[in-house]
Amino acid sequence: MNDDVKIAEQAVYDKLESQIKTAEAKLDVLKARAEAAKADLEVKAIAALLPKKQAIQQKLRELKNVGAGRWEQAKTDLQHRIAEFEKSVKALESKARESKAKAS
Repeated sequence: MNDDVKIAEQAVYDKLESQIKTAEAKLDVLKARAEAAKADLEVKAIAALLPKKQAIQQKLRELKNVGAGRWEQAKTDLQHRIAEFEKSVKALESKARESKAKAS
């Protein structure tokens, strides 16, 4: 594999890793807020996302080591998983805001 391809793949990897970290940070904030507010439903919803988070982290590690022939498919699969994870986190954020607004 030539250096240009390696650099391009590393850039994609770094971008995906950044997306994961951003979504994880949002999830951590939501978890802390839910626990502080004793919002059991939110805490349970967040806990349900943790296995998805772990699977995404595993897929990211695998992407680093996958062969050139499978790299595009692995990248596409990971992008899909990240998008679904981000969507779930955003939905939880919306629910948390709604709950907070109702409580005020």
